[in-house]
Amino acid sequence: MSEPVNPTPETPGPVPEAPRPAPEAPGTAPESASGAGPGVSSAASAPASTDAASTDADEAARRAASFERMRRLRQEPRFPGGPAADPAGSHHERRIRSFQPRRSRVTAGQEDALQRLWPKWGLDIDGLGVLDLPTLFDGLPVVLEIGFGMGEATARMAADDPGTGILAVDVHTPGQGNLLGLADRAGLSNVRVANGDAIILLREMLAPAALDGLRVYFPDPWPKKRHHKRRLIQPEFLDLVAQRLKPGAVVHCATDWEPYAEQMLDVLTAHPLFENTRDDGGYAPRPAFRPLTRFEGQGLDKGHVVHDVLFTRS
Repeated sequence: MSEPVNPTPETPGPVPEAPRPAPEAPGTAPESASGAGPGVSSAASAPASTDAASTDADEAARRAASFERMRRLRQEPRFPGGPAADPAGSHHERRIRSFQPRRSRVTAGQEDALQRLWPKWGLDIDGLGVLDLPTLFDGLPVVLEIGFGMGEATARMAADDPGTGILAVDVHTPGQGNLLGLADRAGLSNVRVANGDAIILLREMLAPAALDGLRVYFPDPWPKKRHHKRRLIQPEFLDLVAQRLKPGAVVHCATDWEPYAEQMLDVLTAHPLFENTRDDGGYAPRPAFRPLTRFEGQGLDKGHVVHDVLFTRS
């Protein structure tokens, strides 16, 4: 400390130091800046903490309510008396899906077709019973079509071959309504529309040797390598299909995705119960009974190459 000086008007004396607080006992919490007792938060901080906790709880409650609303929407049919949102529900195990359900706008005409015609020509794939195909199709031979899009090609094939029943499976609600409307306007009676997972249909709802053919046109190619396991045409799928097809039944696949076409050809060639209709073991030309769809035409305009693969069940 510097030496004290005599006080003058210009040089005041030293200011007395404030008394220092006594040392705190070990383990004693310091007083808060607001003057509250040891270890006690300020009066202002307590409400802030309470408000934050209340906000977090409100947000969690809102999220839970939103999740519950979405769960109910997924389980409820969009149209009373129409296709169910999740026909197999929780009574069948979940698996890696080969399809991606899409929700898009349903037109007034499609909605009308769903409400009028679903009870007559539609069925939900719930996996709870085996279908009686001879009764369902009035004794016609039945071909299963997996993934029909908007149904234009399916309706044309049904019109061109009224002696064959087509069990058309998809999960796209606008396409289901569109196909029902097309069949109704054309006076077709050989089309039935199935809603849900085709694997459950094949495994749980079809009898052995019940089908006269299988058609898989332009399935989702799942182009990313990590998604290849989602592709429909796999050895395990063909094992199941072989059990449901009659001897001589035709498996017909088509795609404009070159790597997927190669996979289709490879797995069908490797399967012991299927034989290529081509003597050279390659792709087949598009048969006359498969219409050139609008989607396919757009792909061809872009330079895509479409491959057809036809095999018979031995």
